[in-house]
Amino acid sequence: MGNIKAIGFDLFNTLIVIEPDTLVRAMERMIKSLINSGFSIDEETYKQDYRDAASLYVAKSRNDGIETHNSIWVSHVFNSYGMEIGPADERISVAVDEYFMAFYDRVSLIPDTFETLSLLKKEYSLGLLSNFTHAPAAREILRRTKLEPFFDAIIISGEAGYRKPHTHVFNELAHGLNVKKEHILFTGDDPEPDIHGALRAGMRPVWFTYTLENSMPVIKGTIHSEIHAPFIDVPRAASWREFLHLLEG
Repeated sequence: MGNIKAIGFDLFNTLIVIEPDTLVRAMERMIKSLINSGFSIDEETYKQDYRDAASLYVAKSRNDGIETHNSIWVSHVFNSYGMEIGPADERISVAVDEYFMAFYDRVSLIPDTFETLSLLKKEYSLGLLSNFTHAPAAREILRRTKLEPFFDAIIISGEAGYRKPHTHVFNELAHGLNVKKEHILFTGDDPEPDIHGALRAGMRPVWFTYTLENSMPVIKGTIHSEIHAPFIDVPRAASWREFLHLLEG
């Protein structure tokens, strides 16, 4: 794949994976925090109402590209209970932080990720573009996995205000890398935000199918849509070895 000067990466299911029980543990931490802050809630009812609120706001984000945040979902739930509590309420902020703490010890690198990034760093500028609502948690995950130093540009939707597939975040990535979009290869696992988004932005996509090819389970509680193949034929790789082979071709 000639004339490539930079490579952009998605984060979850491209560089790292999380354990199947992560979101269950995260919800437990959030509910415990809210109860400790004095809220009286029925746990099972709250779980469903939170999922419904998340689905509502994520669907809106998919339509307009503007990122949402977990604190908005929590506020929405409490407002539906007749409690006027805004998303900036400190008790909600603490609960959201607690929610994401469940991620930190439950993430792991996809095999050969560290070695591949080390190799690519010698020849290309590298960037990260992740749809992640709570940017401080994404930054902490990058720090704990020791991935942060590899990247010349890091764009997180929770900081950028927009999420993939919106062109804005791909433009931000290109700006951060100081490379024209047509010279950037972008790889990710989810066809709509990663592959179609990169194509619309003028980048060259690679569909990374490690989790798909290895039949890894859908994370319980994840807000997701069924994965369909990209609408056009694009290069794909199920491992970093295959990815490196594509680059050499």
